[in-house]
Amino acid sequence: MKQNMVTNQKQIQITYLKPAKGLAALNLKDLWDYRELIYFLTWRDLKVRYKQTVLGFTWVILQPLINMVVFTVLFGQLLKVPTDGIPYPIFSFAALLPWLYFAGSLTRSSTTLVGSANLISKVFFPRMVIPIAGVLSGIVDFLVSLIVLIGMMLFYQITPTWNLLLLPIFLFLAMLTALGFGLWFSALNVRFRDVNHLVPFIIEIWKYATPVIYGATLIPERFRFLLGLNPMTGVVEGFRWAILGSKYVETFNPGPLFIISISITLVVLISGVIFFRNTERTFADII
Repeated sequence: MKQNMVTNQKQIQITYLKPAKGLAALNLKDLWDYRELIYFLTWRDLKVRYKQTVLGFTWVILQPLINMVVFTVLFGQLLKVPTDGIPYPIFSFAALLPWLYFAGSLTRSSTTLVGSANLISKVFFPRMVIPIAGVLSGIVDFLVSLIVLIGMMLFYQITPTWNLLLLPIFLFLAMLTALGFGLWFSALNVRFRDVNHLVPFIIEIWKYATPVIYGATLIPERFRFLLGLNPMTGVVEGFRWAILGSKYVETFNPGPLFIISISITLVVLISGVIFFRNTERTFADII
């Protein structure tokens, strides 16, 4: 009788669930698995942005052009900001192109998480795809504005050099910078809605701390390394270097600023990913 009881007993297998450690805890592979969702959210953002607008994509052209005209009158004609012999319109437009992409991407990636509250509270997916889509959707605007820049280069008879082939690298650096800060701001915005009002204010101040309306050569050389602490300095000066070529490099060596800016960008991006992943489990409850 005792032997039968032993044979009839079922073996119970116990599984212990433990949180992953190290890089495995970030689950970055999920982003690739949900790549179709990233594409859908990016396309949705584009359609919503220009839906029921009279001018449509014309706004993409008008925004940098109007900024360029205002800067040319105020800083190029009245204040005579030095441009090292380069026409101020293209000097400023070459910097406005990456800056406007960064500012728009940072704004969208910082606020779209709260804007997608209904989706987050109902469906499971990696929350990081939302700020990523906000960064990717700005590439279309960038490419349209790039066509305008090419037309301006033809007008001012600026011959492109081989440096222009490195332009995608600086665009990618702008994407990483916008995503890094966007992850921080979007995660904080879920808990503190003040971030939604703070981001535009930060971007406005950030623009004047970045050599957009002026060149890095305006800053004394002994203080120039401080510009590198702003990660967008490397992006903006990189665009000018790639577009204007030797005309700009003759008076300014942007190499040290690139190194500092890239280092800051990587620190912000990595810390942003870690912070976002550690806080996203509470998004559905708070949002």
